Amino acid sequence: MNTQCDDDDFDYVPCDQTVVVDDSFFESAQTHEYEFNSLEISDSCLFVNISASGCDGNSWSLVLVASDDVGDSFPEQRYLKLVFTNNEACLAIVSQGRSFDLRPIQVGGANEIILNIEGFTESLTYTY
Repeated sequence: MNTQCDDDDFDYVPCDQTVVVDDSFFESAQTHEYEFNSLEISDSCLFVNISASGCDGNSWSLVLVASDDVGDSFPEQRYLKLVFTNNEACLAIVSQGRSFDLRPIQVGGANEIILNIEGFTESLTYTY
């Protein structure tokens, strides 16, 4: 009797959320103030840690949105922004981390892209 599971039976995504690819949302998105503490790519997840004023961060909303446009360079480039909503009216500084699945922004025929994230001074290289 063989009880081995077939790895293709499910699609496991270890990230908290998935990047949203929407040019209209990217162009019109407004964000509250925050500060990047760190950005790191591991496998296909972008780990983001930010700080902002707030009470505890439980009501914060974070969305990573990408433009449909792909920069014509080698390697190609994608443009992203973190849309942060904070309605907490406390003066404490709170930090919070999230991870975002980057697979929707992969470019066919390539194995790496440069990520330009609005408000972050450095570009990141995403290899897949």
